[in-house]
Amino acid sequence: MFGRAPKKSDNTKYYEILGVSKNASPDDLKKAYKKAAIKNHPDKGGDPEKFKELAQAYEVLSDPEKREVYDQYGEDALKEGMGGGGGGHDPFDIFSSFFGGGGFPGGGSSRGRRQRRGEDVVHPLKVSLEDLYLGTSKKLSLSRNVLCSKCNGKGSKSGASMTCAGCQGSGMKISMRHLGANMIQQMQHPCNECKGTGETISDKDRCPQCKGEKVVQQKKVLEVHVEKGMQNGQKITFPGEADEAPDTVTGDIVFVLQQKEHPKFKRKGEDLFVEHTLSLTEALCGFQFALTHLDSRQLLIKSNPGEVVKPDSYKAINDEGMPMYQRPFMKGKLYIHFTVEFPESLTLDQVKALETILPARPVSQLTDMELDECEETTLHDVNIEEETRRRQQAQQEAYDEDDEMPGGAQRVQCAQQ
Repeated sequence: MFGRAPKKSDNTKYYEILGVSKNASPDDLKKAYKKAAIKNHPDKGGDPEKFKELAQAYEVLSDPEKREVYDQYGEDALKEGMGGGGGGHDPFDIFSSFFGGGGFPGGGSSRGRRQRRGEDVVHPLKVSLEDLYLGTSKKLSLSRNVLCSKCNGKGSKSGASMTCAGCQGSGMKISMRHLGANMIQQMQHPCNECKGTGETISDKDRCPQCKGEKVVQQKKVLEVHVEKGMQNGQKITFPGEADEAPDTVTGDIVFVLQQKEHPKFKRKGEDLFVEHTLSLTEALCGFQFALTHLDSRQLLIKSNPGEVVKPDSYKAINDEGMPMYQRPFMKGKLYIHFTVEFPESLTLDQVKALETILPARPVSQLTDMELDECEETTLHDVNIEEETRRRQQAQQEAYDEDDEMPGGAQRVQCAQQ
């Protein structure tokens, strides 16, 4: 991030808030902040705005780099980001660093440390259409971080930790470079001394079980119940089962259902669709076949006597679709899409036999004289999709050749008089 160094402005406000001089030592700043923060803490009836101002002032002046920028350029420089910004941390977190947990000495505080929420862990869960139709349970083994039971998530045998001197407990370090007379470059990165945690534990005091990491890995088996009628993309949530971390509200584990494609059935909401091909004889004279459903039941599908099934037509069976979620006794429809397979050709005898059965051909409206004047034609079999694709390709090639003609943009000439 780059910024132009501003003109010098008021650089005494933070010192006045803490009630210290401009040459106050780090110990003087700590004592002044601690005394004023206890007095103005909201849990003790203090002014919340004053408490916030104290935390902002101490955060800046306790950081040598930020203090240097503030002494040279004032509060405006911090607001522009040259010093990382004043007041970027929760004032209750800054206060809690003095008492190791947010409470007052000898007592507790419900709002001293405000816990952040951990991230949710999302896993895809592949299921078949049969699983969604019948419902199922799946057991999954997962590994997650849990607070160390030996040190209760403190990371140390004594339960104590020290504020990292390298980052003053912020977990981040800010380095700045002067690039020119009026240009300053700021870079922010995790503190390498505390790995971004804001605190350090001595080697001798480290917990032997978690090695100071505060968490250990635990394997857990979760049983995921997939209910009848659930949808593709639906989420199943296990609250508070994600990774644990100190001073953090544990997130959730979320399973997202991903339905695998079925070779026979297609689902649309609460309805099921299936394709079935009939021969011409079946379409005209009747059909009967068994359809194996998702629960392995055999459904007898048959036409009514004398019924003719036309190509690309649909038939529906009520209450044989998908179960409705949380109302599994109610189901959608099962739709059957019929296609009719025609014979490739017929013999003359078959044609004559069909003509005696089928409705008569429409009588020609043309007279013999008009027929004599007509020209004979020959019909050819075509693949219309292939024909269309070939035509489009030829048009594109012709267009490309046209663009490559020399002086293509100057083919239209204007005559001047």
